[in-house]
Amino acid sequence: MDSIISVRDLAKVYDNGFAALSGARLEIEEGEILALLGPNGAGKTTLISIICGLVTPTDGQVTVGGHDVVQDWRRARSLIGLVPQEVALEPFEKVINTVRFSRGLFGRPADPARIEQVLRQLSLWEKRNEKIMSLSGGMKRRVLIAKALAHDPQILFLDEPTAGVDVELRKEMWEVVRGLQDAGVTILLTTHYIEEAEAMADRVAVINGGRILLVEEKAALMRRMGKRQMRIELGTPVDRLPESLAAYGLERADDGAALVYTYDTAADRTGITRLLNDIQAAGLVLHDVQTRQSSLEEIFVDLVKEAS
Repeated sequence: MDSIISVRDLAKVYDNGFAALSGARLEIEEGEILALLGPNGAGKTTLISIICGLVTPTDGQVTVGGHDVVQDWRRARSLIGLVPQEVALEPFEKVINTVRFSRGLFGRPADPARIEQVLRQLSLWEKRNEKIMSLSGGMKRRVLIAKALAHDPQILFLDEPTAGVDVELRKEMWEVVRGLQDAGVTILLTTHYIEEAEAMADRVAVINGGRILLVEEKAALMRRMGKRQMRIELGTPVDRLPESLAAYGLERADDGAALVYTYDTAADRTGITRLLNDIQAAGLVLHDVQTRQSSLEEIFVDLVKEAS
């Protein structure tokens, strides 16, 4: 795929000397969903603000659709729709007027058919004549997305799109975002819900301390850095591990009623067969065995710890 956004050696130092970004490099491919993950203060907001033309970089270059965000900011910005985390909408305005106004801000001609299409796509058409103040939190977030899409951008930035939204509405929003990707929109997602990135993203970028630590295809990242845990439930709890099992690094769980073994999925040998044989030889009775794959959240936490 071709890059629709290119970030090269980007730096931002504020007047107080704080370096929010340092040497950031990132290529966002056309049509993908990229999840940008990082702790508070990592530089996510600064990076997005520079790409969207809201903040001027100290050094480096960003292009959007081939347009420099500083030298050719108007054309670059026209390709982007931004959905902020904060729900800032005029409460007494109708839904349809709010979306029409956003299209006009970008100098786009009136197009009732396009506005209707956007509202229907986001299940807002039946609410078009209702005032913003009458909508639920989930519907207000849909209006924010409709506003961002009104001028037909090629790229959509979603900053914490499901913050404060319940689990059911969150999953509905995921379906909306997938539908936008199917329609050809490139999406950059920032979220504190790591399961959201795990469910939606094609690739993951991790930023910390103003530096981008990695950018990798999600499934490949989880294969490369993920570990599996095997939980071995015992017929009879043990007060301590037999000496013959010490080399496996087992953890006692549930007051000795279970043992937990962590192993590397990429290793040539996992040691599972030998472990199970040694458990039996030690006189322990197996009741059940379960395995689980480490989540993206666990991988993210480990990455941030290593970089700190």
